[in-house]
Amino acid sequence: MNWSNFIRQTHRWLSIIFIVCVLLASYAAATGQDTTSMLYYLPLPPLFILMASGLYLFFLPYVRNRRRGGSRA
Repeated sequence: MNWSNFIRQTHRWLSIIFIVCVLLASYAAATGQDTTSMLYYLPLPPLFILMASGLYLFFLPYVRNRRRGGSRA
């Protein structure tokens, strides 16, 4: 498996983990079960990794095109 496929698959799974974390934090806030504020910070680590992998996946076609010598008009 090359790096692009690995990062793409990791990005997909992290998005699922992020959504579950957000739903858990929202449920805890709506029901008043939150005793600590740390639950609100639970979605942040997957979000930062998603941001980094998303930026990589966004710029990947442009970098590949530039390496091949193509130009975009």
